[in-house]
Amino acid sequence: MASTASPATPAQLRGGVAPLRAGQGSTFLWRRLHSLTGIIPIGAFLIEHFFSNFVAIEGPAAYTKQVAFLAGFPFVFFLELFGIWIPITYHALYGFYIWYRGDMNVGDYPWMHNWLYTAQRWTGGIAFFYMAYHVWHLRFSGAHILADPSVAFGKVQNEFQNPFILAFYAIGIIAASWHFAYGLWLFTAKWGLISGDRAQRRFGYVCLAVGVAFVVVGGASMYAFLSTPLQSVAPEGVRSLVMR
Repeated sequence: MASTASPATPAQLRGGVAPLRAGQGSTFLWRRLHSLTGIIPIGAFLIEHFFSNFVAIEGPAAYTKQVAFLAGFPFVFFLELFGIWIPITYHALYGFYIWYRGDMNVGDYPWMHNWLYTAQRWTGGIAFFYMAYHVWHLRFSGAHILADPSVAFGKVQNEFQNPFILAFYAIGIIAASWHFAYGLWLFTAKWGLISGDRAQRRFGYVCLAVGVAFVVVGGASMYAFLSTPLQSVAPEGVRSLVMR
């Protein structure tokens, strides 16, 4: 007569991995924090950044005024540190961790959500390196645009003279736009803000429109820099001495 297997004791199960249930386990907390930081504050910063650059369509003077306005915020260093750089660092590093731990099997299972998952990982990686280069060039290479906003327009224009950098900027804008738009959809799904296939599908179209709007705004900003005569990248004090 066959004997039945005895149920596993808690001691025998201790070596395994406990199932992840809603509201339990540190992984749940880190993933929720990762989702939240993608919208608040990073998403808010992305919106501000895209539309601040959109001011470039009004010309160098208006763009300089916008950069000076942002540089004039009180405690701007701490606002950027705690409102932008720390959240972006966490979101990016944990996003790379999710990518590393994930199973990229879109070739075996070419389903829509598999493609979307893959696109979200790749666009996040591209956007991260795009932002890192963008910040390094504008802040730490040559004149600092917050210390001297008058060079901001010219510094971006100078970058666009290199066709490879120009293409990198275009790809970076598309990647950041997609990552935010689909991330917005994922946020509402994960947090239970929009439920039901029909409602989520409709909101998906809204997010698609948001992504397209970001690409259009970014493309218009790039065109403004490209179509305007080249501006000086010399600090304002140096230009004043030269004019004398």
